[in-house]
This record gives sequence, structure tokens and C-alpha cells, in this order.
Amino acid sequence: MESRLGSVRHAASPRNRAGRIPMRQPLAPSGLDPAWRLQQRRGVYVLQADPLTRFDWLVHGFSTTPGGVSLLAGRQVLNLGYTEWDSPHRVAQNRRRFLAALGADDWPLVTLRQIHSDLVHTVTATPRTPARGDAQISRTPGLLLAVGTADCVPILLVDPERRAVAAVHAGWRGTLRRVVAKTVGRMQMEFGSQPANLLAALGPAIGACCYEVGPEVAAAFAAQFSCAEAWFAGPFGELAAGEDPTPLPWLTMAPPGHTPPPKRVRLDLIAANRWQLEETGVRPENIYSSGLCTACCSEWLFSYRRERSRTGRLLGVVGIQAG
Repeated sequence: MESRLGSVRHAASPRNRAGRIPMRQPLAPSGLDPAWRLQQRRGVYVLQADPLTRFDWLVHGFSTTPGGVSLLAGRQVLNLGYTEWDSPHRVAQNRRRFLAALGADDWPLVTLRQIHSDLVHTVTATPRTPARGDAQISRTPGLLLAVGTADCVPILLVDPERRAVAAVHAGWRGTLRRVVAKTVGRMQMEFGSQPANLLAALGPAIGACCYEVGPEVAAAFAAQFSCAEAWFAGPFGELAAGEDPTPLPWLTMAPPGHTPPPKRVRLDLIAANRWQLEETGVRPENIYSSGLCTACCSEWLFSYRRERSRTGRLLGVVGIQAG
């Protein structure tokens, strides 16, 4: 099976048989995994995991920055989050453009009030207000589950057997709390999903190349995961052990006016979430990571770490078609 987005990629004429404007495939960002594609429709670019496009009942995609009406650092960008620097009118217009590019113009967009937690919600109808939490699951057709990111990991889960989907937001706090593993567990309880049947798409997120964290993060991961060292680059063992409670003064004294640089390590959030998925029973060959670092891909992606507080938001979305 192919999704509507997948099938239009191969259309030979300007319009496919359904009369829809097909997506054109532009040059992809450097580093994009071969199992992924970058599609364009109406000036908006959408990232998709190829294996998920074979299901004609599924809509999914991850946004990028081109093709919007918001103005940021002299560029017109597709900001999909309600931020202080942008107007709600422009964000709403950007969201309409993004949904149109997905072929989901009239779908309700179900977002969350993300709080870096492990709270998972089951969605059966469009809520009046966004729920507090960082993951949502559904088997209800016609709803587009969404998570917003600007460095954290957006994860979409698909169960082809039960026709169930999930959208997960995993920053370092959510990863530490095992939010994606708990989402898989919730799908098992609510829908009877078997982890071995699940497909997981991990969208663009800050990579280990750019994501420096301090000793408190290293220590927290070391306390929770015996294999945490594999997800860090730098003096992990030293930081994970914490500060020496009785340091020798003559070894730690600094000259007047000198402050030593803080000890840092780099965290691989993608690897940590991949490990959690595999631990729940998701097959490694069914886990697809985009390979894109938000901090590196400045022309395609927003990054809070790169742009500080004045940045936009990307969306990762997934939904089940009605009928």
C-alpha cells in the first residue's frame, strides 16, 4: 500500500487522478537518511519516513522552516508554534499551509501543552484545550496528533495491525522519564498493540554533535540507565560520579579572577530513545531516524540551542484517514 503522499510522488502529470496537486521532490538536506524523503507541495517542505508512506490509511510528516509567512532573522519561515515573537494570525496561517501540504486541510490538529513529562493521553475526540503532557495515542480516524519541537526528539509510532498511532515529545527530561517506552506500554494496554509490530519514526532533533549538557544531566542518566555511558561523548564517568565531596584544596584552587570552564558532555538523545524502543520490543529494523541535527541544519530546521530563545517550532504529526 502507498499513502496519498507516497503515490503522488510518482505521478507523471501535474495532477494525479484524484485531482490533487502532487508533491515535488527537491534536493534533500545534507545528512538525511536514505529511508527518508523530503517532499514539497505549494512551497511547503515535509519530511517523511519512507516505510510509513506505504500505508494508504496513514498521514504523517515532519515540518521544516521554508514556505511560511512568519518573519524571523530576515527570513520568511514556517513557524508552527505560538511563540512570543510571532503573531497568532501568522502561526494559524502557517499551520493551514502545513496541513494543506499533507493533504489534511480540514483535519483538527491535536496539540499538547508540553511539560517535559512522561504523561501519555489517549485521544478519542478533539479536546477543547490542549492537555498537559508529552505523548498522545489514538485509533480514532480524522485526528492529527502533533508534537512541537525545536531540538527535542519528535517520535511517531504506527501500529499497522491495530491501526493505531502515537506522537511523542522527548527532551532529555522526557527521555530520562522513559516517555517513549511508556507510550508503547500505553498502546499495548489500550489497543492491544504488539511492540514487534510497531514502526517508529524519529524526526529531526539536536544531535550528539551539538547537544552539550552538564554534570547534573549525566549523573541523572547514570542513575537511571546502566548503559547510559554509550549515549554520551566526553568525561561521562567523571561527571556521572558527581562532585568530590572532600576535594583537596591545593588541587582545586584557581588563581584569583580565574573561573575554570564548566565540565560538559554531549548527549545523544536519538540513541537513548532508540534504545528505549528496542527495550520495549520494537524491532531495530522498524526504527527510522531522519539523521538530521536541528542545530546543524540552519536553512531547514529551527533550533532553540542555536538560536537561543527567539526561534520557531516544528511539528511532527500523524493521523488515521477516515473511511
